[in-house]
Amino acid sequence: MAQPRILILGAPGAGKGTQSQKITDEFDVDHVTTGDALRANKDMDISDMDTEYDTPREYMDRGELVPDEVVNAIVDEALSAADGFVLDGYPRNLEQAEELDEMTDLDVVLYLDVSEEELVHRLTGRRIDPETGEIYHVEYNPPEDPDVEARLEQRDDDTEETVRERLRVFRENTEPVIDHYDEQGDLERIDGEQAPDEVWADVKATIEDAA
Repeated sequence: MAQPRILILGAPGAGKGTQSQKITDEFDVDHVTTGDALRANKDMDISDMDTEYDTPREYMDRGELVPDEVVNAIVDEALSAADGFVLDGYPRNLEQAEELDEMTDLDVVLYLDVSEEELVHRLTGRRIDPETGEIYHVEYNPPEDPDVEARLEQRDDDTEETVRERLRVFRENTEPVIDHYDEQGDLERIDGEQAPDEVWADVKATIEDAA
């Protein structure tokens, strides 16, 4: 498989970004995320759609959610321009999954399986250096410099209350997507609680086996 078409699923904190970067490097494919695709196509003409605004930019500038219809079209455009890809952050709901089925034939669907308590531990332990923007973790990746450690801050969306709400929303919206691919026999579950290198070994082997 020279340039596979891969979908990676997982809750916030499951490690999708880390594994997606490794996939792009190893298999020479594009990393397609909804956010990047939206930013790259924010001036796309959507006047032919039954939407309130004529470009995605107008939704984004107002802080409003871009309608599914527009997101679907942008993702379709991004995937059609890629010889191979790892798709991260889409589909977020069953309707989008059904749209994706119409857009492309996936070679493999990966699901990074991590328990809620481990996800909470990972996300609530994250800290940011306000001066550099570097991300650390109080247990897994603390800074070596005590001055850096002293100025680290926890982001508002990394408090336990906020994290658990994000995970609740993920379960509500995205678990039907996981079930969708599982019922089709396409879902490959990866134990996301292993060390990152062990997760990567399983991810790489799974993609190669799908060739």
